[in-house]
Amino acid sequence: MTVLFVTGTGTGIGKTVTTAALAAAALAAGRSVAVLKPAQTGVGPDEPGDAAEVARLAGAVTAEELARFPEPLAPATAAARAGRAQVGPQEVADAAEKLAASHDLVLVEGAGGLLVRFDADGHTLADAARRANAPVLVVAEAGLGTLNATALTALALRSHGLRCAGVVIGSWPAEPDLASRCNLDDLPAAANAPLLGLVPEGAGSLPPAAFRSAAPRWLAPALGGSGAFRLPG
Repeated sequence: MTVLFVTGTGTGIGKTVTTAALAAAALAAGRSVAVLKPAQTGVGPDEPGDAAEVARLAGAVTAEELARFPEPLAPATAAARAGRAQVGPQEVADAAEKLAASHDLVLVEGAGGLLVRFDADGHTLADAARRANAPVLVVAEAGLGTLNATALTALALRSHGLRCAGVVIGSWPAEPDLASRCNLDDLPAAANAPLLGLVPEGAGSLPPAAFRSAAPRWLAPALGGSGAFRLPG
């Protein structure tokens, strides 16, 4: 995998921290990494966005944004309200291809879920991934309700002709409840793809050095993680 798109089953589920874990694991393995945020919303001109947060946690990555809009809304709406140009799928694919020419791994982090609109024509992250011919990793929640959201995301991926690279739980609780424990077995069936990572709850609050040291253990080898990764028994 040279280019990997990262989407979520919703917002606030650990997508940026998961992207940082992927980047940290790749850097630990000696790979060069670029992180591309097609549309950053909800931050001001001088505030750090998601790509900068990935760089803070993971280390020496190339961090790029294609557009930034101040209001915390879907990219198409945020762009329209700001009176700025929207981001199109070909622009995203071209930027990923350019970064892939000089990096071993390019991580493209979407905004919200897979089908959030990027422009007035209804294009989404799925359209960009299809043009880039890249697989998509799904970041999901741990607990009740995640199976339906994950299954719907997987269905949308298949309808766009995209391959699901796997599922990562973006915030695995320190004390998982019954639903969370059962979902370890049920998520692969919902996604028709393997469960390849558990990022601990609160991982984004770790000191960067501790984050980078631990990240490879949170991911399966298929995502560049270490052989130490294990799903809880």
